[in-house]
Amino acid sequence: MSSPKLVSFGEAPFEIIDGDRGKNYPQRSEFTEAGHCLFLSATNVTKSGFSFSESQFIDPKRDAALNKGKLQREDIVLTTRGTIGNSAYYNQAVPYSHLRINSGMVILRCDRSKLLPAYLYHFVRSPDFFTQVNGLRSGVAQPQLPIRDMRRIRFHLPDLPTQRKIAGILSAYDDLIENNLRRIKILEEMAQSLYREWFVHFRFPGHESAKFVDSELGQIPEGWHWKKVGDAFEILGGGTPSTANEEYWADGDIQWYSPRDLTAESTMFIEKSAVQINELGLKKSSAKMFPAYSVMLTSRATIGAIAINTVPSCTNQGFITCLPNAKVPLYFLHQWLKANVETFILHASGSTFKEISKGVFKGLDFLLPVAGLVQRYQQSISPVADQLLTLQRLNQNLRRTRDLLLPKILCPNHSFKKSK
Repeated sequence: MSSPKLVSFGEAPFEIIDGDRGKNYPQRSEFTEAGHCLFLSATNVTKSGFSFSESQFIDPKRDAALNKGKLQREDIVLTTRGTIGNSAYYNQAVPYSHLRINSGMVILRCDRSKLLPAYLYHFVRSPDFFTQVNGLRSGVAQPQLPIRDMRRIRFHLPDLPTQRKIAGILSAYDDLIENNLRRIKILEEMAQSLYREWFVHFRFPGHESAKFVDSELGQIPEGWHWKKVGDAFEILGGGTPSTANEEYWADGDIQWYSPRDLTAESTMFIEKSAVQINELGLKKSSAKMFPAYSVMLTSRATIGAIAINTVPSCTNQGFITCLPNAKVPLYFLHQWLKANVETFILHASGSTFKEISKGVFKGLDFLLPVAGLVQRYQQSISPVADQLLTLQRLNQNLRRTRDLLLPKILCPNHSFKKSK
């Protein structure tokens, strides 16, 4: 079989569709938490596809007023400003009927008689794609990939039967990953549901015979106590070594998290930061090391992204890191933070971007249940969390294997026998 032809994005059989940037572009005040049309933001299009942990919507009237940027099934979304090259595939698995891209994205819409969307989607996640993107990107403060430059990206376009075989092999990995993600979501919901049942609605084991007493913040079970966060568990902040000094970053092996790490992953556990610092960088900044299995909370701009680190780590200044203890163990602390995100946002301040300071956070009210119940929750959730972490790691291995396959399976010298 002859080698597949090499084509550019400019001549390949798909459209590059820009988003609407006109006078009808929605204002911040028009977005709602639920509604008719999901209006994609940078947090929705990740390196692993769509993420809908944070979503914003526009109403039918605003949707109808926009001319460009409405997705159709089988479209591919590609980010072109800020974080460049994240992509997502709008297939039948996506649970929204109306989606629009923002002004920092484009839509890739294939002529399916010549190019399978699944094949193109796998290419835009390949190392070859990112190598070309990095050579074409422009801008320092706000990196971008204009459409005129994107058209120069090249890829190998085999015939449809070969595309179908390649997409089938790689999509099998995606299906396994998606199945594990569904199982992870169920496990996370189990942990959240049990927390709400016991510690929010007070329907804990034995609640029928429990005595309730008055407190300054309403009735609570007898033996439970209100404390201030600062008296319940220790918190730490973060810092950033000078980015102008390469000595602080060279050969770094210390995990140093930024809020983007958490918003990109949206997982209960996180094991590796996008960027690492070294011992000198740690020493020359206000970043502080904290032990594995602490709970990181983003505290500025995007407030309320939460994750548990699995190795000793540090963060930049956009975090409040909470250290569990015997009275406030890990999974109880994790769920308390998740249950109180709206409170953190309510107490945030700032003109340029909202932030909840460590001082304000320490002064928040914290309801501490009786020790036996908290430990019972910890023991109940520990096996669930262990299974969840196992599934996360399995997905990491599946992604790693798939990504190793990508350059080999998409290379022009790799041939497939046509289906009979």
